[in-house]
Amino acid sequence: MCGITGILSFDSKEIKSEVIHSMNNQQIHRGPDGEGIWINDTSNVGLGHRRLSILDLSERGAQPMHLANNRFSITFNGEIYNYVELKKELLDSGVSFSTETDTEVLLVLYTKYGADCLQKLDGMFAFSIWDDVKKELFCARDRFGEKPFYFYKDSNRFVFASEMKALFAAGVTKSINTERVGGYLKYNAIVDHHDLSSTFYKDIYQLEASNFLLINNSGNVTKTKYWELNNTLNSTPTIKEASVRFRELFEQSVKRRLRADVSVGSSLSGGLDSSSIVRVIDELKNKTQKQKTFSARFKDFDKDEGEYIEAVINRSNVDAHYTWPDGDKFINDLEKVAYHQEEPFQSASISAQWEVMKFAKEHNTNVLMDGQGADEYLAGYHSLILPYLKDLYLKDKAQFKIQHAEYQKLHNKVVPISKTFGLTAKYPIVGKMLNLTKGKNTKSINAIGVNDDLFNTRIPESKAYWQCGSLNEALSFSLFEESLPKLLRYADRNAMAHSVEVRLPFLSHELVEYVAGLPNEYKIQNGWTKFILRKGMEDILPNEITWRKDKIGYVPPQKRWMENTRVKEMVNDSYSFLENEKMLTNRVDGMEWKYIMLFLMMNK
Repeated sequence: MCGITGILSFDSKEIKSEVIHSMNNQQIHRGPDGEGIWINDTSNVGLGHRRLSILDLSERGAQPMHLANNRFSITFNGEIYNYVELKKELLDSGVSFSTETDTEVLLVLYTKYGADCLQKLDGMFAFSIWDDVKKELFCARDRFGEKPFYFYKDSNRFVFASEMKALFAAGVTKSINTERVGGYLKYNAIVDHHDLSSTFYKDIYQLEASNFLLINNSGNVTKTKYWELNNTLNSTPTIKEASVRFRELFEQSVKRRLRADVSVGSSLSGGLDSSSIVRVIDELKNKTQKQKTFSARFKDFDKDEGEYIEAVINRSNVDAHYTWPDGDKFINDLEKVAYHQEEPFQSASISAQWEVMKFAKEHNTNVLMDGQGADEYLAGYHSLILPYLKDLYLKDKAQFKIQHAEYQKLHNKVVPISKTFGLTAKYPIVGKMLNLTKGKNTKSINAIGVNDDLFNTRIPESKAYWQCGSLNEALSFSLFEESLPKLLRYADRNAMAHSVEVRLPFLSHELVEYVAGLPNEYKIQNGWTKFILRKGMEDILPNEITWRKDKIGYVPPQKRWMENTRVKEMVNDSYSFLENEKMLTNRVDGMEWKYIMLFLMMNK
């Protein structure tokens, strides 16, 4: 796990090592164990690297790394979890290696297979490889976008890095993207569904998940999507067979993600996902070994997860650690959190996650397992019930009525079925048109105090879960456009701010593809979300976790924290700043968090 930087010059201007060094320094938190800088003989290509040593801690693992008499040079951020298996294949074919790193395995794979090497990888990654014969720069990002890759391009150069602050260090102008900021202020849009590559900064883009770029010396750029989620299986297993296979694939994913030459711990929230990881690791470990767990707790708060965390700990051989975020910690660290996140985030829960990452580092844990991704393809969000019911409505109206009733009974809540439900189930485009009409009828801009002259923002293309035409469509939307991209950014920045590598066992693409091909009733059944996960883990999880109905996670007492005197002062300062910038016309209750987010983003 590291920080990567690079520049490809299209004109005669030479790249200076001082510029790469300056970029690297902005990301030193991502790699405190060493720095690497390489510039080619003609000085038109420069690659930089900050190293966090996880595999092969020797100097042999330093980057940028080279191969074939320096024809190929790589700067790589991430982990290739199946590098052991891939290395064996390469060794059997006669390839020799000089390091124990996954970086060298990746570089050899690229020399043999080119872009097709990406199909072989189980990992999280963002990397760039310069081919000095073809004079091409190859840049790729993992299937789900776990690792970041930002870039800027003009007629003179292509500049990339793991974080945007490194681009600014290379002389890229720091200017807000008024359309994205306007979309955030008006519609609370953290992600732009029109353009997933856009950021909150003008002319700075992110490479989308499952994509690679090829840039030549002349500045021509091509972008290719190399992977699409396949949601078909050759045959449909029984629920018992599916549960067994799910468990096998999940255990394989966990085993691969335990590979490290440093300590590995787990984030434990008390929910189904993180509890499953902790319990599987406990089953895999030697009984004399203890895994460290790290949990956020909240005093005198009804959503504290302590009883569920303790239920897992009491059933496992773990060394449990608790951190207790409060209002003072929140305000003390908020500026730091915003600095590392670089773009707005949704709530104070990100600050609670920050505390867990910091706490793990303080206890000498360099790698932390976490549960992101499960909800997005296992149907863990309750908002997915409507697309699930739409599928049933079209296929089996009797089951539609049964499952609708079972869900309402289990969760003691009413799920209203509108008059247009059947129409939108049969014709999803109708739902999108209805939602667009709703968007046009929202409160006027002045009613929420935003200067519409500055933010002439189109209504974001709404793809709310309820308007998706099927459960599979909604899950794909959650994975690649809405929920997961935000969660991955939050986790990566919070972890790397403390030089901690976060690993996500639920995001093995083999596991995700298997679940995607299963029938809907294996994901939601009789009101239970993530049904296949519950069945697959019920023999090792405490019953109160397996069949837990509510979903909380790291939800802090944000309302109470916002009453902190220092937080109120920050809200006032934030509003005054944004008003002076002519971004706001009047102050509106409920917008305080947005004021703080934009104030911190624009002043860092």
